[in-house]
Amino acid sequence: MKVRAATDADSEAIVEVLTATWGGTIAVAHGIAYDAATLPALVAEQDGRIVGLLTYTIVDDELEVVTIDAPVRHLGVGGALIGAAADVARQAGAQRLWLITTNDNLDALRFYQRRGLRIVGVSPGAVDASRVVKPSIPLTGAYDIPLHDELTLELRLD
Repeated sequence: MKVRAATDADSEAIVEVLTATWGGTIAVAHGIAYDAATLPALVAEQDGRIVGLLTYTIVDDELEVVTIDAPVRHLGVGGALIGAAADVARQAGAQRLWLITTNDNLDALRFYQRRGLRIVGVSPGAVDASRVVKPSIPLTGAYDIPLHDELTLELRLD
């Protein structure tokens, strides 16, 4: 598997991955609606096909992971994408890689913490507010957990 920066030639595949996972290209977090298909991205490739995607934005000295998708789990795709994003952040002079996940996303919480990210914030009701912007966000998430809150995780790079 190889992780590389996405190119224009990957646009169609990126839209397909985002649509399959997120129901479209719009991702909403901390009150901001992102069109993830327009963001810088990293793709994981295996045998010439995309097996993972991470979109991000860099503001000031911080890289925010907006979306991360590894449709087939337990192959190392997600870890490779996070590692590559940390490399991009360091090269850009960022001091912090951070992301938002939701209160129901127990598998992601385990995944991120095992890779050194720490929970640094909880925003009660943030997902409820995001439903105003993106009504397709479900009321119930993974493991039938009511979906209400955002959790912020970070990896300090300094």
